[in-house]
Amino acid sequence: MCGIAGIFHLETAKPVDPARIAAMTATLAHRGPDGDGVWTAPGVGLGHRRLAIIDIAGSPQPMASADRSITISYNGEVYNYRELREDLRALGHVFRSDGDTEVILAAWRQWGPDCLDRLIGMFAFAIHDAALPGLFLARDRLGVKPLYYVELSDGSVAFASELKGLLAHPLLRARPDLSAIDDYLAFGYVPDDACIVAGVKKLPAGHWLLLRRGQPLPRPRQYWDIDFSQRMTASLADAEEELLRLLRDAVRSRMVADVPLGAFLSGGVDSSSVVALMAEASSRAVETCTIGFDSQTLDESDHAARIAQRYATNHRQRIVSADDFGLVDRVADQFDEPFADASALPMLRLSELAREQVTVALSGDGADEAMAGYRRHVFHAHEERVRAMIPAPLRRGVIGPLARIWPKADWAPRPLRAKATLTGLSLSGEQAYARAVGVTGPEARGALFGDGARRALGGYRAEERYWRTMREAPARDGLDAAQYADMKIWLPGDILTKVDRMSMAASLEAREPLLDHRLVEFAATLPAKMRVRGGQGKYLMKKTMERYLPKDVLYRPKMGFVTPISAWFRGPLASEAERLSGASALARSDYFDMREIARVVAAHRSGLSDHGRLIWQLVMLDKAMARLFKL
Repeated sequence: MCGIAGIFHLETAKPVDPARIAAMTATLAHRGPDGDGVWTAPGVGLGHRRLAIIDIAGSPQPMASADRSITISYNGEVYNYRELREDLRALGHVFRSDGDTEVILAAWRQWGPDCLDRLIGMFAFAIHDAALPGLFLARDRLGVKPLYYVELSDGSVAFASELKGLLAHPLLRARPDLSAIDDYLAFGYVPDDACIVAGVKKLPAGHWLLLRRGQPLPRPRQYWDIDFSQRMTASLADAEEELLRLLRDAVRSRMVADVPLGAFLSGGVDSSSVVALMAEASSRAVETCTIGFDSQTLDESDHAARIAQRYATNHRQRIVSADDFGLVDRVADQFDEPFADASALPMLRLSELAREQVTVALSGDGADEAMAGYRRHVFHAHEERVRAMIPAPLRRGVIGPLARIWPKADWAPRPLRAKATLTGLSLSGEQAYARAVGVTGPEARGALFGDGARRALGGYRAEERYWRTMREAPARDGLDAAQYADMKIWLPGDILTKVDRMSMAASLEAREPLLDHRLVEFAATLPAKMRVRGGQGKYLMKKTMERYLPKDVLYRPKMGFVTPISAWFRGPLASEAERLSGASALARSDYFDMREIARVVAAHRSGLSDHGRLIWQLVMLDKAMARLFKL
């Protein structure tokens, strides 16, 4: 994978200092240790850091067309570039290299922005076209690859793969965006339509942006969306065969590389499916790796070893301590914006292990969002059926008050833990789902903020993003709407951000075959009963993979990476928690009620409450604010 950065002057063609572009790309060296390049022309500059994957010797960047009129800086992989190259050759284009970068240049020249409809892959790129003159920025359909941009005081627009690339520009004065802090506390990440640095934007997934000299900064334009409003009518058997065909194509297309390639293998449904299909498609043993934990309750390595043995992979396993808290500062630095998904720590260890042997690793990310694999999808589908049977006045007038007085008993047997269910039933579907997917609710956030911050927020609610997205979703039912919102908000904001930053920290390219857009489009047409059935999510995928995987792998409870953060803040990281209410960036920001933060920390330390996840959020926010805003 690679890192890109650049500058384009909107008003006049002012000179761009190559040293400034080089400074921006230098911050992205981890994304591309194999080479770097800078290109400038009047009013524009492009920079690139390269992780060489395809056509290692023949595709340095930034790359210019033969007549020098079009220049590209590109991060990503286009998996169908060979087919596109033949199509373009038939149209008269001549190629000097064997990689996908030059194919994108020719596709732009042939089709303009419509070229994006023909690209199958993950990408973020910038193309300067002297004939316009203008700069074209684009991001892949699902947001696998990131792209930040900002309009600066000198009339220029700067862009970069990561926020740190923009922060290297001296004209960007980093100021916090308070609403983005509320977003972060609500969800544990800063969503794709926000940034913690005021004025900075992220190009949305499935969008492009065309900057033209002499014209103001325009709004991004969407070229792709997911449609859950259509339903396929095929039988279960036919749906299985079509899904298997799409899975095979997605995996095989992502096995093209001129460097060593392997896969992450957790032993769960998704990564095991990818490895099984890789083994089927490969003439040699697949390279796989997994991280195990020294705590039996967190460890899945035995399941991964079973799959590795079944498919005769070259499997490597490393046991790490569940108390691997030494990575906290490194992880915080890598994300720039605050990021509270603690599974990022083992994800970094897994990426480092993979990078010892391979440069590209296929992962199983994306199937949960596309095929309703999370427990919250199963619960939401059930709640929606119950909600439809109870009149709204009864839900609001009776169930709502009952939910408020019902005790929160996380320690009790499951049948007695009804508070969350009652609360959800008293709300609309989108309100309930926003709470289910959230981390810190509006009441708790309100208590954390000081009076001045609450006034400045003016009633802003991070959850409204989910409400709006679900209400406007091209969907037939509540499950459709929930999955649509997850793919628009949760997937790019949390899952893909985590995988991109942690794999890039190890200079490893991660590829997600289960997010092939054709596979996602097919999954969106499945009837709800092919996604959720009998208390199981991802029903069709599990049925399809029964011919490849044991049932106890397919149908065992979902685990995922888990880190014992609650125990950390009562033990080795207790001082980090205590520091929050003292000499911290949070205290210096003057946004927070430090007495409330001290109360949360004390209650957690005493064991009376479990606030580990909230304290983790606050610690990661504190580190980000100290670094970004010099607090």
